[in-house]
Amino acid sequence: MAHIPDGVLSAPVLATGVAVTLAGCAIGLRALDHEKIPRTAMLSSVFFVASLVHFPVGPSSVHLILNGLVGVALGWTAFPAIVVALLLQAVLFGFGGLVVLGVNAMNMAVPALLCYALFAAIGRRDSRKLSILAAALAGGLGVILTALMVAGSLALSGKEFDAAARLTLFAHLPVMAIESAFTAAAVSLLLRVKPEFLGMPEPQEASYA
Repeated sequence: MAHIPDGVLSAPVLATGVAVTLAGCAIGLRALDHEKIPRTAMLSSVFFVASLVHFPVGPSSVHLILNGLVGVALGWTAFPAIVVALLLQAVLFGFGGLVVLGVNAMNMAVPALLCYALFAAIGRRDSRKLSILAAALAGGLGVILTALMVAGSLALSGKEFDAAARLTLFAHLPVMAIESAFTAAAVSLLLRVKPEFLGMPEPQEASYA
């Protein structure tokens, strides 16, 4: 349950989510130049579609998030990309809500930024294997951090949500494994065909002169 519905969270948690999301979007929009718009729009669409892929876990179900991949490729512009996708999900499919949009965006975009930092520190090297490993770590980290933040948002809103908070953590463990593998595969492909999509230089062609 990465999408928290309206009417669940307390006012302080909602206010914190709005503040963090507005600040993140302000920074992200300043970093969004003309060259990044197509990439941001595409990954926002991928993030939007990912929520439609559900997996049954016990009496409930979970869905893909892909905020690790979004963070790795977009950095700060992940904030506006995720906000737009969540807004459309709330309006078109009823996932989450409008009042809680700031918290849901915060819970997914902040982990995306941390995944970007992880990939920037480890993955942007000459070693292809190290880049793929960093992508796998980022994919799993994005999910587990989102689950932790969702659980924290619920727990801070009342003791009656403690059970739901614990369930959220356990339910996303299989998603963490799936997204780790998916993000590693996606980055491996991008490294071969379009490394600049990840903010990495194109490979230099060998000179035979």
